[in-house]
Amino acid sequence: MKIDLTETTASKVNKALVEGRRAVGTPAVGMVLTLVIVTDEENAYDALRAANEASREHPSRTLVVVKRVSRSPRSRATARLDAEIRVGTDAGSGETVVLRMYGEVLHHAQSVVLPLLLPDAPVVVWWPVNAPLDPAKDPLGALGQRRVTDSYAAEQPIAELTSRAAAYSPGDTDLSWSRITPWRSMLAAALDQVPSRVKGAEVEGEEFNPSCELLAMWLAERLDVPVTRSVSSGPGLTAVRMQTDHGDIVLDRPDGSLATLCMEGQPDRAVALKRRETSELLAEELRRLDPDDTYAATLKYGVDRLVTPAPEKAADAGGSGTGSEDAAEEAGKPAAATKKAPAKKAASK
Repeated sequence: MKIDLTETTASKVNKALVEGRRAVGTPAVGMVLTLVIVTDEENAYDALRAANEASREHPSRTLVVVKRVSRSPRSRATARLDAEIRVGTDAGSGETVVLRMYGEVLHHAQSVVLPLLLPDAPVVVWWPVNAPLDPAKDPLGALGQRRVTDSYAAEQPIAELTSRAAAYSPGDTDLSWSRITPWRSMLAAALDQVPSRVKGAEVEGEEFNPSCELLAMWLAERLDVPVTRSVSSGPGLTAVRMQTDHGDIVLDRPDGSLATLCMEGQPDRAVALKRRETSELLAEELRRLDPDDTYAATLKYGVDRLVTPAPEKAADAGGSGTGSEDAAEEAGKPAAATKKAPAKKAASK
């Protein structure tokens, strides 16, 4: 069931929600949280679809805040709120309210959202794109116990990680961090099988992919070893290699779907490690609403502390003084500032 309201108010939206539930016989009980999605019109459809799929695991009230900026000076000065209410089968396993805001209402979005929150239920705020620099201090972000961003959607993903570290507050999280959960689980399980000391590691993946940097920082922070960040053609993360006292542990996924785990003294094993949809990542983040201390420690480790392989040209020019100096200078640069590294050469080391 869908109900459209134009030039409305938050109280009228709340009243329409109650009437809609009565009409379809859907009670409000059973919803476990309020999910606030802050997006633009272009990305609203995909974000809402992901939220509806995630609601099968986490029934929730979904409030989609769409900020509409008009080009007309007269329209920008006119405050207006339009709402689209969905209940029943049109709203997944919960209920959905799409709020389109115009004019002065844009600057007071939290005042519209606050009366629509489920009472005595946690609030999660998600920015699929264009997340604020400090989500915890954002007026809408301040309403949530959990704030979800996605650094992969930023124009400069690696620089975004540095900004997230500087402005981190307990409750912040990133879908780029959720993307590496299967990798972290698999690597931790592999280390449990090999009682040996890790001496170093290498993470290989697409250039400017924040998940690769986060995995490298996680390994460096947890194992206290130097970690090299090398670049491949993708898709996404392609390989992790850990050097131990008893040989290398290699988790290689060249096609973005099926990985191979190689360990010294054991047969190679095929591992399902497919790239997950946004709805699966969002559902994972909604399973826990307490601060993620591991993510905080990883984020604060710093991208600039990762090791980056020297470019091939600089390495070949090692016989001359200038080439050696260039190679040393380039090797000291952070991963975000270095051009594409020779992944195949790094892999053979």
